[in-house]
Amino acid sequence: MSCSEKFHILEIRDLSVSFRQYDKGTRQVDLPVISRLNVAVHEGEIVAVVGSSGSGKSLLAHAVMGLLPSNARCGGDIYFLQEPLTPKRLAHIRGKEIALVPQSVTYLDPLMKVGKQVRGGRKDREAGKRQQALFSQYGLPEDTAEKYPFACSGGMSRRILLATALMENPRLIIADEPTPGMELALAKKAMEDFRRFADAGNGVLLITHDIELALEVADRIAVFYAGTTVEEALVGDFASQELLRHPYTRALWRAMPRNGFTPIDGVQPYVKDLPEGCVFGPRCPDFSSECLGEIPERVVRCGTVRCIKCREDDSHHHHGKGLESAVKEANGHAGS
Repeated sequence: MSCSEKFHILEIRDLSVSFRQYDKGTRQVDLPVISRLNVAVHEGEIVAVVGSSGSGKSLLAHAVMGLLPSNARCGGDIYFLQEPLTPKRLAHIRGKEIALVPQSVTYLDPLMKVGKQVRGGRKDREAGKRQQALFSQYGLPEDTAEKYPFACSGGMSRRILLATALMENPRLIIADEPTPGMELALAKKAMEDFRRFADAGNGVLLITHDIELALEVADRIAVFYAGTTVEEALVGDFASQELLRHPYTRALWRAMPRNGFTPIDGVQPYVKDLPEGCVFGPRCPDFSSECLGEIPERVVRCGTVRCIKCREDDSHHHHGKGLESAVKEANGHAGS
């Protein structure tokens, strides 16, 4: 199986984010919330970032957009269109070539009419027509542009934020939980619009807790746990847990309603109490002493994984079927 390399719109290598804060008295400590995080978005691709609350998903969006608070320390490398995304370059392209659909509707200015916010202060006719077309596309009434945010429902506000992100025709959209509060039909429409946006040669980094919705539109899934990526897999791999590489990803698969809603024992560790070695170790059924060491990221079957137990021919989890039959079965599911 060949893994074709495409043009990178966004590439994040070994991202680390920590927060400087007071511990006891005047003593300051660095609290590591993201460590050794890798994720990439290729041209024409939607990459969905999934994981439970507290895994670092929203911080990833803020790190890329340069919106971390002053007590944050950020390390690693971020590339946009295959060139380093420096603070100076980011200041020029933020909101234009890279757009954020934020998680919180409080990003809307309460003292400014929403139409003016979406247009970014532009008064030309073209901007007005573009804003009206986007509002119509998302079922927002004609008078929405003259409303202030307090007069808009939560679902309306999310659609306004989505229109704002699309206003300048960016190359990359980072969507941080863009659909909560939307009716299912509108949420699916937003996902379809992200798909259309990506298919036009752009990229979407979709941060969501709704893995089932993500599987409908994404190309790849990046699985977060305790501040790092434990696996990146093609969407097709989620057709069968035997194709997934990391035990946490397989646990997520089993927890999906269509796969039995089976919960996993234990809780995700707090960043102050991260275990030695593998961050998933205390909850992993395959944990052993060798998992206490360094866990490098490896490429396995056109995906990446942080697990020393995962092998290219990982027959241990295929229940005797073998990889080839599992692939055929998954392809059958994906095509149905």
